Amino acid sequence: MAWLKIFVVSSVVALASILFYTRSDCFSSFFDKTSPSTSSRRTGNEQVLLTQEQLARYNGEDGSPGIYLAILGKVFDVTKGEKHYGKDGHYHFFTGKDASKAFVSGDFSGEGLIDDLSTLKPEEWVSLEEWIGFYEKTYTYVGKVIGRFYDENGNPTSHMLEADEKIREGHKVKEQSKKELEHFPPCNSEWQADKGGRVYCSELSGGIQRDWIGYPRKLYQPGSTNHRCACVNEKDLNHPHLKPYDGCPDRSHSCVTE
Repeated sequence: MAWLKIFVVSSVVALASILFYTRSDCFSSFFDKTSPSTSSRRTGNEQVLLTQEQLARYNGEDGSPGIYLAILGKVFDVTKGEKHYGKDGHYHFFTGKDASKAFVSGDFSGEGLIDDLSTLKPEEWVSLEEWIGFYEKTYTYVGKVIGRFYDENGNPTSHMLEADEKIREGHKVKEQSKKELEHFPPCNSEWQADKGGRVYCSELSGGIQRDWIGYPRKLYQPGSTNHRCACVNEKDLNHPHLKPYDGCPDRSHSCVTE
């Protein structure tokens, strides 16, 4: 009977081995499909760190494990927006990469879908920050992409520190622009085939409510030949950056333009 016991024990061990490897394969298959990458890393606070090659896998194409995009080095899972970001979506070109510049430049060509932000203007940095806020509210934050803005440990690079400074600068410029618009509200304008164009002021011109109308003047930026039409209060008519419209009466609320 000893041989029978040995046979039974051997059979049980063999069956257990089969079940173990079968379940291991199932779990391995599951995690391969659900985790960002078997070789991706996590920081202490459980943020995933992806290389650019790993991020590129999440492009929404057939066989892709999901749909990710990055903006200023931050990675977001936009899979739930597949109709927008999937292979047939209008914004598919954003996926699998950090195309930060295109969010504010509107250049969706290969040259525009990049993370080089060296040519951005101050107000464009603020716009980029607003896009990040949109993705944080609408989609799932995954982690960071290793590259221009974060190093292999998830720490900000010099480019990221510079970006933070640019964003702060952008907010200052935006606030200054807001104050300027309140001080020198934009003119209304119109054009008619038989009369040509004109600019004019009202108590709501430029969308800024006030208790005065103002007089149309050309407002120049320091060191620039560009100007815009501003409605100017009586007390500010001698401002050095203002010029009158040619042929327009000095106290007229409306001026003919070419």
